[in-house]
Amino acid sequence: MNIYIGNMSFDTTEDQIRQMFETYGEVSTVNVIADRNTGQPRGFAFVEMSAKDEAIKAIGNLNGQELDGRTLKVSEAKPRVDNGGGGRGGSYRKSY
Repeated sequence: MNIYIGNMSFDTTEDQIRQMFETYGEVSTVNVIADRNTGQPRGFAFVEMSAKDEAIKAIGNLNGQELDGRTLKVSEAKPRVDNGGGGRGGSYRKSY
């Protein structure tokens, strides 16, 4: 199950997140999201746990917990929606 963690401190590490979630079960992956251009953390992450019941327990217990001075928002991650990309693409022509 994929879990979203929001409102994170920019100082929070993948290891800290992994340790928090491993209390509730096996963690497959931890991905702290960083800005593409600067490499700086964006304040949220995703955790993948293999057992759904463990993930649900982790969400219930960790949502609202404090880490690095921030109150975490933990929930089931919503599926990513592919909207076909941005911009006008290569075929846009300006008409005068």
